[in-house]
Amino acid sequence: MTHFAIAGLQLALPRGDNLDRIAEEIRLVRRRFGWVDMVVLGELSCFGPATAHAQPLPGPAEDAFAAMAREHGLWLVNGSLFERDGDAIYNTTSVFAPDGSIAARHRKIYPFYPYEEGVTGGSEPTVFDVPGVGRFGLAICYDIWFPEVVRSLIWRGAEVILNPVMTNTIDRDVELSIVRAAAATNQAYVVSVNVAGDLGYGRSCVAGPGGEMIHEAGQGREVIAVDLDLDHVRRCRERGWHGLGQPLKSLRDGPQHFEAYDRGPAASPALRALGPLIQPASSRDGPAARDGAGTPAMTQKGGKP
Repeated sequence: MTHFAIAGLQLALPRGDNLDRIAEEIRLVRRRFGWVDMVVLGELSCFGPATAHAQPLPGPAEDAFAAMAREHGLWLVNGSLFERDGDAIYNTTSVFAPDGSIAARHRKIYPFYPYEEGVTGGSEPTVFDVPGVGRFGLAICYDIWFPEVVRSLIWRGAEVILNPVMTNTIDRDVELSIVRAAAATNQAYVVSVNVAGDLGYGRSCVAGPGGEMIHEAGQGREVIAVDLDLDHVRRCRERGWHGLGQPLKSLRDGPQHFEAYDRGPAASPALRALGPLIQPASSRDGPAARDGAGTPAMTQKGGKP
């Protein structure tokens, strides 16, 4: 089987415990779209962006999602929730197989610093297999802004990138371009599911392996049910999209070694000169709002995860 149907749930959710609402939405999807194989939620759909809701994994929220996956016989990607591990808090996506077992957990590699305060970044790209279908990769929200993350997933064999998002800022339009570019340069499907309502601006999207936009949602509640053909990904990688470029083969076969990766980003004088990663101060505050290094002092404003 090479066809695999995914329903992205772009839900208009409030802050707080949304588990019962999510369970009902999944029941509606199963009733209406009986052919769907997987449901994907937006980032932090369960409780919103408050780290006060962090809990250990496994824990009660994962147990609730496992029960939903078992009840409906679906693959289920829970968006993410804040995971407490000792003194650290991670933004973690859990993937459940149709029997309710955990297929994968992914800790967001790049929290949205300097706004996603108090959250520790993960260290490992995460892929998982759907038996008989193909390999899937996970990139939570801001992870997709880093081509190194997506390329690492592709290096590990991913053919579909699942990108749960909570974007409530003006750069969602930019993210649509990033999703298309990630799909085209890596010849993969990218499924980017945002939240709506109080938590996000919607505009979830699905891009194909040529960078084509398969669907872009509006800003309110929407169920994005799509039927993906993984043989199409394999054909594009073998022959090029519509017989055009084969970038993964060129990357594989080229003799190039890139200094940015061989030596690491921290070795770049140009990147070091950018200064610390902190929130900008108001331009009205003047020099008093700047620290001794001449950079804006940290503020406590909120922002997207």
